Amino acid sequence: METPRTISQVLPAPMMHMGKLHVRQPLPSNRLPYLDPFVLLHHAHTIADPDQQLQKAGVDPHPHRGFSPVTFVFKGGVRHRDSRQNDGTVYEGGTQWMNAGMGIIHSERPLTAEQEIIQMWVNTPAANKMDQPSYYPLTKEQTPATTSPDGKVVVNVVTGDLLGQQGPIPTFTPINSGTIHMQAGGTIDIPVPASHNLFVYFLDGYAKINDDRLVTGKNMVTFSHDGDYITLEALEDTRALLMSGEPIGEEIVAQGPFVMNSDIQIMEAYRDFRKGKMGILIED
Repeated sequence: METPRTISQVLPAPMMHMGKLHVRQPLPSNRLPYLDPFVLLHHAHTIADPDQQLQKAGVDPHPHRGFSPVTFVFKGGVRHRDSRQNDGTVYEGGTQWMNAGMGIIHSERPLTAEQEIIQMWVNTPAANKMDQPSYYPLTKEQTPATTSPDGKVVVNVVTGDLLGQQGPIPTFTPINSGTIHMQAGGTIDIPVPASHNLFVYFLDGYAKINDDRLVTGKNMVTFSHDGDYITLEALEDTRALLMSGEPIGEEIVAQGPFVMNSDIQIMEAYRDFRKGKMGILIED
């Protein structure tokens, strides 16, 4: 008999200053330093100054190694460029999934004055941390979607298997990810493997989980491994990101723009970046 997964924690997403950007960050936090394989969640909603040049806004060229930086676009658009000559644009409803592998330099620039995104850092197993980098842009039109029986909830599936839909982007380990758009009064049951670590981050709105816990926007909810599904009910229009993943079970060291398995590997990553081994990105 299937049973719902109970809530483990409700984590607020306080505002953080990341250089010139202001983001909300529920993960990592003192209460949850790591949710294997999920390393970091940043929720950013920005409106550019009228006299700001968009091609100079956003995130300047910077390196990564050892994990997948993933950007879910909820409003506006993002242009990605990197040192492997990838140049992609994704607008509202799309996703950019980059496997940094052995090392890459990339930039992310807004394409519209208003932009709302979630960036996730997803850990890569040690066996794949030094693979060649790869980049997968996924548009809204390319993203499979499923609708709840009441017609009020839409789940867009990016990776893995959710509600019978297969996400198009490949992952190194089993990871289910989907964006959820709920109209007030909508309800949906979402099956999730009991072995997966699972979270739902609410961008906004007001929802009930498993018929008992009320959660507002700017909160991240994690779940215990004691059931097979969760139930979400929107008490007002609500947007959320759901991700679940099989734990990798390896020690990690996350420092700066790198996620590796030891301090020595972090030192090597900085050395290789300084030596130019991650390539060069010169923007127009």
